[in-house]
Amino acid sequence: MKDTVIGIDLAKNIFQVHGASRAGEVMFRKKLRRQQFMQFMATQ
Repeated sequence: MKDTVIGIDLAKNIFQVHGASRAGEVMFRKKLRRQQFMQFMATQ
């Protein structure tokens, strides 16, 4: 498992998710709806 820091910007319907490595490199940026967010977090 890779060490990843996940930052989440919460809103009513859209969640902005940002993942970074320990070194601060961007690993992913996603814009997810509520259901997609729940599925995404369940797999992390």
